[in-house]
Amino acid sequence: MRIARRPLDAAARQAHFAGMENMFRQASGATLVRGYMLAVLLVAAATLLGLALAPRWGNSAIDLLYLPAVLGVATIAGLYPALFAAAASALAYNFFFTAPHFTLRIDNPNDLVTVVMLFGAALVTSQLAASVRRQARIAEGHAARNATIAGLSRHLLGCTSEPEIARVSTRELAKIFECNAVLLGGFPEPQPLAGGPLLMTPGDMAVAAMVLASGERAGRGVDRAVPTEWQFHPVRAGAAILAVMALGRDDGAPAVRPDQIALLDNLLDQLALALERSRLESEARSFAQARERDTVRSTLLSSISDDIAPPLHAIATAADELRRSGSGEREPLVRIGAEVSRLERYLANLQDLTPEEDRKAVEIGDVTIDLFRRIVLRGGEAVHLTPKEYGVLAELAKHPGRVLSHAHLLRTVWGPAQEKQIDYLRVAIRGLRQKLEREPSQPELIRNEPAVGYRLG
Repeated sequence: MRIARRPLDAAARQAHFAGMENMFRQASGATLVRGYMLAVLLVAAATLLGLALAPRWGNSAIDLLYLPAVLGVATIAGLYPALFAAAASALAYNFFFTAPHFTLRIDNPNDLVTVVMLFGAALVTSQLAASVRRQARIAEGHAARNATIAGLSRHLLGCTSEPEIARVSTRELAKIFECNAVLLGGFPEPQPLAGGPLLMTPGDMAVAAMVLASGERAGRGVDRAVPTEWQFHPVRAGAAILAVMALGRDDGAPAVRPDQIALLDNLLDQLALALERSRLESEARSFAQARERDTVRSTLLSSISDDIAPPLHAIATAADELRRSGSGEREPLVRIGAEVSRLERYLANLQDLTPEEDRKAVEIGDVTIDLFRRIVLRGGEAVHLTPKEYGVLAELAKHPGRVLSHAHLLRTVWGPAQEKQIDYLRVAIRGLRQKLEREPSQPELIRNEPAVGYRLG
């Protein structure tokens, strides 16, 4: 894919890039000629005005007419035309307004002092005006550079994935520097992330791999020259090299001039921030998914333990009673007991896979509920609960502070067929309050939400 671009000498430049070029561009010959012509015109205008005023007002203040001319030339055309204007002003004043007139000779010492002072004032004024002009152009260039960086940041802010960031960054850099742009990543064999494939030779890819490994820019027009038509600039985040930006022009000229390197580095810093943000967001999403899987697994393991352990215990108890009473065949009962023991070990092993943070006991006041070990303590003393009481308390402890409806508790502990039997739930709650609350008539542990359900804490 070849990125459409305009030649660097196009008449219509981007406004933000023109400001940066004005910051560093040296005055051309045509520009200087126009500046000198402007100096001649303004000095001539000041002279004509002085000739018109001198017969009536005298020559005493005529020299002040030349200072605005010098200021104007310095502001518009720069330092050298302003120096020329200062010299021309002194000569014009000497020629037209000091005796003997229409000569460059000065007979009166006062006139000599006036001419020298005029030249000195014009010289200082031109220097100051030219300095202000330079500072204005520098400020314009800095503002344009900041606007360019902010523009790229704004475009990258809306990107949510690494391919989108790569695509947007190459497109914007190709527009800013008016060249082809390719973002390369991957070590040790870099591959185009966006902007390609272009006409990049194996030698170009080798240079990209070298830059990716060393973190030093290389290519045409940079400090480390290598035999390639491209410039390769590292995209770094701290000490890590995230990618390499390759920039190249169709005409073989350097894609980025030395005076533009600082701007490019700032733009690549914005690209690195966007890539780092995308990576962190991806890791956060992966962590959230892993955490969600762990939560589902923990809930499933807890459900298996709560649902299967009581029936297994009941089967083992029944088998022991039959074996002791002698009313059943001994060998099948022994096999049943062995299988039950093995299943109980499986359940214990499954519980060991539960994340450590999910094994923490729930503590409310002096009551401790350890769902992992199925232990309930009050003031450090174990509390005996019936299976239904423990089932209700365990379900509430899994969601502390959350109101669980009557139907939810009945369905979870007694089964779907008993969702309407609220009396069963009230009996279990009453038993829990008697065993766990300090004042069962004023419960602080298990609170009632009228017509809705119960919550723990």
